[in-house]
Amino acid sequence: MTFSKIIRGALLATGFVSSVVAGIAHAQAYPTKPVSLIVPFAAGGPTDVLARTLAVSMSKSLGQTVVVENRLGAGGTVASNVVAKAAPDGYTLFIHHNGMATAPTLYRKLPFNALTDFTYISLVADVPMTLLGSKKFPPNTMPEFIKYAKEQGDKINLANAGLGAVSQLCGTLLQQALGVAFTAIPYSGTAPAMVALLGGQLDVLCDQTTQTLPQIKGNTVKLYGVTSAERLSYLPDTPTLRESGLKDFEIVVWHGIYGPKGMAPDVVAKVNKAVQDALKDPDVIQKAGDLGAVIVPADKQTPAALQAWLKLEIDKWAPLLKAANQYAD
Repeated sequence: MTFSKIIRGALLATGFVSSVVAGIAHAQAYPTKPVSLIVPFAAGGPTDVLARTLAVSMSKSLGQTVVVENRLGAGGTVASNVVAKAAPDGYTLFIHHNGMATAPTLYRKLPFNALTDFTYISLVADVPMTLLGSKKFPPNTMPEFIKYAKEQGDKINLANAGLGAVSQLCGTLLQQALGVAFTAIPYSGTAPAMVALLGGQLDVLCDQTTQTLPQIKGNTVKLYGVTSAERLSYLPDTPTLRESGLKDFEIVVWHGIYGPKGMAPDVVAKVNKAVQDALKDPDVIQKAGDLGAVIVPADKQTPAALQAWLKLEIDKWAPLLKAANQYAD
């Protein structure tokens, strides 16, 4: 071997070692600036409120401010694409709900792959849903609702917050379980839909407890049931829809945190630890409880758990949405 080849080999080896050392130093230093947590929905909504609660606690663990950014559009796919195309340096994170699992079916030309274009961080919280009726709507109980729905069908107006929204998914599942087709009335969000329900312009709305508890407690709506597998501790007298005869009916609004594909394992570990620390924070637990949200157990607070759950949810919703012929384009 010539001397020049030896020198060239040494330089290459030194460069490799230097890059490894630099990578380790970067991971150890992370984060050195504020971290963005992107929310695909409007400020003040349930996902946004949860994100901001988590961000405050995560900032303490990371030693840098976690800044919440709202990127709206196309049922969360605009924000998803922003994150999928971002640098995988740990400074762009993303929180999304069930929409991450339904987008691959609803949108036929997604610019990203929900399963392969992201780094998984953690599941964080589940929010049960409630089935509500207007005070002017005749049925008073779920058995009465089921009977009335099968008699009246499309004469019943069912509100939702648009294609892909969890309220719309719940409505789709409800109609399939009952074997009826209601008249769907889309709104720009469940807040205006709730106003219409309270005013009697709408008959039925399925929405998460983060939005419905004030109306339930104020007795301004009719409560037919909850969509969780078991009764809720804060609504102990309200039956599940399963109990009322809708076999296998279950839907909760689950939330996960992601990053762009290719994040360094050490950075993923730091972000995951910040999330886990936040989920143990008494202030986060209290505020989540006030929203009706349930912190996921520790075994779900892992990248592997989120990855497995997303795949299960995609497989669950794809046939249901296809059967309902629901597509965004």
